[in-house]
Amino acid sequence: MSEKMMFDILEAVALFFLNPIFIAVLFTAVGVGYFRVKKERRNFKVRLLPGLTELKRLLAESWPYALVLSVLISGAGLIADPGWLVLFSASALLALLTFYYKVASPIYFAASAFFALYFLEKYMGDFEFRGWTPGQVDLLGDLSVTVPIIAGLFLVVEGLLISRHTVRYASPTLKYTNRGLRAAAFKTKRLWLLPVVFLVPGDMISAFVPYWPQFTLGERAFSFVPVPVIIGFSQVARSLYPDVLFPKMGRAIVWTGGAVVVVGLVALWMPLFGWAALIIGVVCRAAISIMASVRERQGVFAVSPRPAGVVIAGVLPGSPGEKMGLLPGECIRSVNGLQVSNEKELYDAIQLNAAHCRLQVLDRRGEVRLMQQVLYRHDHHRLGLLVVR
Repeated sequence: MSEKMMFDILEAVALFFLNPIFIAVLFTAVGVGYFRVKKERRNFKVRLLPGLTELKRLLAESWPYALVLSVLISGAGLIADPGWLVLFSASALLALLTFYYKVASPIYFAASAFFALYFLEKYMGDFEFRGWTPGQVDLLGDLSVTVPIIAGLFLVVEGLLISRHTVRYASPTLKYTNRGLRAAAFKTKRLWLLPVVFLVPGDMISAFVPYWPQFTLGERAFSFVPVPVIIGFSQVARSLYPDVLFPKMGRAIVWTGGAVVVVGLVALWMPLFGWAALIIGVVCRAAISIMASVRERQGVFAVSPRPAGVVIAGVLPGSPGEKMGLLPGECIRSVNGLQVSNEKELYDAIQLNAAHCRLQVLDRRGEVRLMQQVLYRHDHHRLGLLVVR
């Protein structure tokens, strides 16, 4: 019996890792890194971060949030319908395969799955899958409360991830301005994977995996079901710096998630407020992305060439430039006492003193500051800077 139990548990764990979303997101993260590196090498002859960075950070940054979400969802008794979970995952997989990660927000998946249940119930009421039918779903009952609250919590987590883990991975790319000059824009395309445990009613899972964790409350049985949830983010910063735009968007998304949770709680007394909460979440999340994109396309480039000096587009991690605190958008006016106006002059001036580097830098506010750094043999020969040229 113990061997059978162990086999069933391993089978359940294997089913999680064989989930199409889990497999697809691994390959997609590798692809995102590959195309980012390819574009950086085309523009600057060097990549900013290794190509597997997106894959390595896929779960590393999001697992604490997944743990908190699992505890909150299960601890609060937010019951997820099996049909809604399947449609939620199908929506996420479809968004993932489009490579258009502006639509890879869980609020879109949650809302589309919820309203898809409504159409299934109305037009395909006799549909059945492993004992589940649309007629079992009460969209004016518990589901009108749990889905908006879960979706709102996902939005809060999405906003926190965007605020804290996107600026560092902003990839610079060179664009032509209206005057024919080359300026820098910054694009972040990120994916996060959250293994979230949902509380599902019935014995659907235990019917196939007998020893899967299950408990009963009154006359109802419940199972804990782990589901891979993806969160995607894609945005270009042009007129604002990434460390200004992305945290700003993240805070707006967190506030939107909080509003969705509050309106969803009102559905305890008026179920239609749950429907309204999902619509509010979708509209506000879309508005945040659209407004940011329109504003960035219409504004002037924040990182563009200047009459005197070399403008920084990016700084390699661990390089002398990073140790000196140099930032994208700052302008190097002189190196070791020599005025520089292009990349070649910058490189030549650095080589004059192979052991020490003194810079005069014009920061983003237009203030001049002096910086210096000892250079070692293994350090990057150009301070690890990507410049606008």
